[in-house]
This record gives sequence, C-alpha cells and structure tokens, in this order.
Amino acid sequence: MLVKEIMTPHPVVADPDMSVTRAQRLMKEGNIRHLPVIREGKGLVGLVTRDSLNRALPSALTSLSIWEINYQLGHIQIHEVMVKPVITVTEDVTVEEAARIMINRKIGGLPVMRDRALVGIVTDIDLLGALSSLMGWRQPGVRVTLQVPDERGQLAQVATAIAQAGGLLVGGGAYAGEQPLRSNIVFKVRNIEIEVLDSLLRDMEGVEILDIRESHREGIEG
Repeated sequence: MLVKEIMTPHPVVADPDMSVTRAQRLMKEGNIRHLPVIREGKGLVGLVTRDSLNRALPSALTSLSIWEINYQLGHIQIHEVMVKPVITVTEDVTVEEAARIMINRKIGGLPVMRDRALVGIVTDIDLLGALSSLMGWRQPGVRVTLQVPDERGQLAQVATAIAQAGGLLVGGGAYAGEQPLRSNIVFKVRNIEIEVLDSLLRDMEGVEILDIRESHREGIEG
C-alpha cells in the first residue's frame, strides 16, 4: 500500500501572512490538525499544527481576557509560528516508510509532494485507517492470533487448511513473537464458524492459539 492510496488529496492550505486566529478558525471549521503553508512562487514553506498554534500563545498573555488574547493573536502571523523546514514524502512512498518517518520524528503528519507541488497530506489517522483496512475491519468474521514455528511455509500451511475448510482470509499480517524461534500471525477469516476454526487450528502441529474471537464490522467516525 502506497501513500497516494491513503492520503487526503488537495488539503486545505494557508498563506504565511494569515493570522494565528484565522488559522485556528480554519482548522476548527475543517476539523483538521495540519495546515500546509504555501507562498506563491515558492511552494510549500511551512506547516502549521495545533501544537504550533498553541505555542504561539506567549506566557505574558495568559493573564489577559479571552478578547484581549484574541486581539493579540490576531496580530501574529503564522509564518512566525509555523514548523520549518517541513518533512515531506512523495506519493510512491510505502505506508510503512511513512509510518517509520513519523514515529522516528515524532510527528503526526507529512505533506505529500509531486515534484515541488503539494498534492496531499498523510496523517497518523490515515495510517491507522490503513492498518484497520489491512485487518479487514469492514467485514465481519473470526479474528485469530496464532503463534507458529518461525519456519518457512507456516503461513501457507495455515492458509491452505482454512481454505480447504471453506474459510476465506480477508486480512492479516505477521509480527515477531516473544518466544525465540516463534512468530505470531494475526488474520480475519470469513465463511467459517468460530467453533470449526478453533478445532481446526488446535489440531495443527506446532500451532498455538493466542486469541480467537468473533469480529463484527466496526465503523470509523470522522
């Protein structure tokens, strides 16, 4: 899965001379947490986040009334508080690479560039949506976590047994287990009863069921 498949295209942008109060209102109205800053002729020059806007409030203003604070903030422009330089990615970057960058840099969003043009933005919420999609959250079924020997063909063996029993894999993945020489795999299966699947997996040599449960479709708000 690539960034271009999960990014928000044509994001709301701001001019560097926009006031902090206008940027706050724009982000609140659009329910957004990241606002790319574009200067005509120069392209992307910065990024405004909710955190950077909060940091725009000088401690000396905290004793003022809300009206006085808003008046003062109305005279601060976002080029004074925006994040720069901006860490960006291109459309063809994988979602796991985007996640690695965001985790290592401790940031919540990445503007997406095509050449020097802004074409989208990918956020931590988009990455969570991608993870949910890979796990088949849109479809009901049985969600299973197994511990298997860290050997070639283990996943194929499990998938073949499920297919022969009439089950259909609709999502899943693998991750390192806590036990040496063991791996964990997690997946969702349709078209098979949980009791049948439980019995099938318990009869497989070297396979340990860590978790098995009915998983119904759950919506994602927003």
